[in-house]
Amino acid sequence: MSDATSTQAGIDPDRASFSVAWQAARDQLVLAADVITDTVIDLVGTIGRHVLAGLLPQRRLRVSPRIVKRAISKYQARGPRIDRTSYKATTSIEILALPGP
Repeated sequence: MSDATSTQAGIDPDRASFSVAWQAARDQLVLAADVITDTVIDLVGTIGRHVLAGLLPQRRLRVSPRIVKRAISKYQARGPRIDRTSYKATTSIEILALPGP
């Protein structure tokens, strides 16, 4: 992909599609195309020609810089004015006897 895009001036390597290159390589293996080639070295080759034919559109410029977003804490999702102090709880059980007959 890099060799194919470097043969033409002004083409960013990010525009080369991995899917196109992978499918072209797969098709060459399945068809056994160009298994034995001449001694001429072609840097672009069949795969490179497919990559150059299926270039992706140019990327748009970023408006905002990349940042790592923090996860929202579930404890502050209800608002900052909630009293989050803990209190000791006590329980008691009283057993009352029924009055006799």
